[in-house]
Amino acid sequence: MPGTSLVAALVITVASAAGLVAPWALGVLVDDIANGADRSAVVRVVLLIGIGALVSGALTALGVTLVARVGETVLARLREKVLDRVLQLPAPVLDKVRTGDLLSRVGDDVSSVAAALTEIGPVLLSATLTIILTAAGLFALDWRLGVAGLLSMPMYLWALRWYLPRSAPFYARERAALGERSEAIITSLRGSATVRAYRLEDTQLERIRDRSAVARDLSLNVFRLFSFFSSRINHAEFVGLTAILTAGFFLAREDLVTVGAVTAAALYFHRLFNPIGALLMEFDAVQTAAAGLARLAGVVEIPTVAEPPAGPEPADATLELVDVQHSYDGPLVVDGASLKLLPGERVALVGASGAGKTTLAAVAAGVLVPTGGVVRIGGVDIRELGEARTRSYVALLSQEVHVFSGPLVDDVRLARADATVDEVEAALERVGALAWVRALPDGLDTHVGENGEQLTGAQSQQVALARLVLADPAVAVLDEATAEAGSAGARELERASAAATEGRTTLVVAHRLTQAEQADRIIVMDQGKLVESGTHAELLASRGRYAQLWHSWTGTATTEGASR
Repeated sequence: MPGTSLVAALVITVASAAGLVAPWALGVLVDDIANGADRSAVVRVVLLIGIGALVSGALTALGVTLVARVGETVLARLREKVLDRVLQLPAPVLDKVRTGDLLSRVGDDVSSVAAALTEIGPVLLSATLTIILTAAGLFALDWRLGVAGLLSMPMYLWALRWYLPRSAPFYARERAALGERSEAIITSLRGSATVRAYRLEDTQLERIRDRSAVARDLSLNVFRLFSFFSSRINHAEFVGLTAILTAGFFLAREDLVTVGAVTAAALYFHRLFNPIGALLMEFDAVQTAAAGLARLAGVVEIPTVAEPPAGPEPADATLELVDVQHSYDGPLVVDGASLKLLPGERVALVGASGAGKTTLAAVAAGVLVPTGGVVRIGGVDIRELGEARTRSYVALLSQEVHVFSGPLVDDVRLARADATVDEVEAALERVGALAWVRALPDGLDTHVGENGEQLTGAQSQQVALARLVLADPAVAVLDEATAEAGSAGARELERASAAATEGRTTLVVAHRLTQAEQADRIIVMDQGKLVESGTHAELLASRGRYAQLWHSWTGTATTEGASR
């Protein structure tokens, strides 16, 4: 908004110039009274002061509003860009980023930058223009009085030179400490059940207390530093005003300037106290905003993978993994996995915890880029498809489903924004959810999520499966998508899962062996390798790793052996 910015600057310039009228008029009034002027002269001066004050106030309000509008627009774009980049962060980067630190960046840091743009920005612009115009007015009265006022400048500059190098590191450490504190609080709240189960309340409170103490101490250090800075500003103001009054006394005694001119000069310099103080003392907020902006830049500047040029489209819904390897900066989690799913085939992936099933599922869905090997859909390498096109062909559904706050119909429509109400209801009907949705207080328009109707785990997963139906991908990867339902709703969710993936090429990371039993084919994974492949009956007959898992599971009448 360059046009609005220019208009705002012009308006504030005129407002600052109008603010010079009052000190000058008071100086004229002093001279008029000293020269025995009549009452009408006094009235004219008072009216002039009033008009100047009204014009200055009105234009200042208008200018500040325009600057705030520009700041809000810039802030909105910054927030959108940061959130857009966060939502597009690659999975490996997200795995390394601490949740509390990320929330601190898009929350606290954006807020500090927002304050700088919408609150501090207008103050700094107005203060800068006021200083320039007032200094010009001071020299216009008498250049010697202007030079006297300049004697304070070395002290202002010395205060800044002392403050800036010391404050920047403090503010950077303070922002980082606030992120550490947020991380400690968020992890404790999210893991509250575990904390209570293991009686770790005191340990977690001590951890939060330590992080809070570090943040508090850094904030106090920043405050002390700023207090010393403020005292140096006050010293500079005292020196400047004293110099003007002293010079004015000698100049007026020699009749080189009038008493009114000295009065106006003193008022001009006194008028500089607030804008100079605002300009210098807002460095406190500017430093905070700069530290926050640097952290935001760290998010925005994370490189993204460019989409490849348009290439061939997949010939069909075949999903193929060829000698796939993957590691997380350490040993291989997936080691030489080769697998081919034919169009419409349903394959179950089973194995002990830590076998690498979730990683292989993420690689198959294109969420993780494998360290080695190739993933193809319909004969096309997903690296040639690019992320956007891959998302249109394959969808990943995990057990950690999320229900977004808002109307339920909008939540389901996340998969396809242009879906009609009839299409949404058809998707819900297909996964067996339409009956309970219609029983909600407002049906599809019921607000769900944190600020609305709370859905059960099974209902949340049915909503996720309905999204899958609306998205209509050719390939579906279900990473234990019905794991959290519990035994009561397990079979219902298995039916919903089967209905949602009917006709699609489907890879299921099976949490319960009943899921695997119904699959067209079962793949057994152990220590990152695919060790067995076959139907349920074939693998039982082979008496290998799958048979051990099955007999262990059926023998204990629990689901634990299926995935752990």
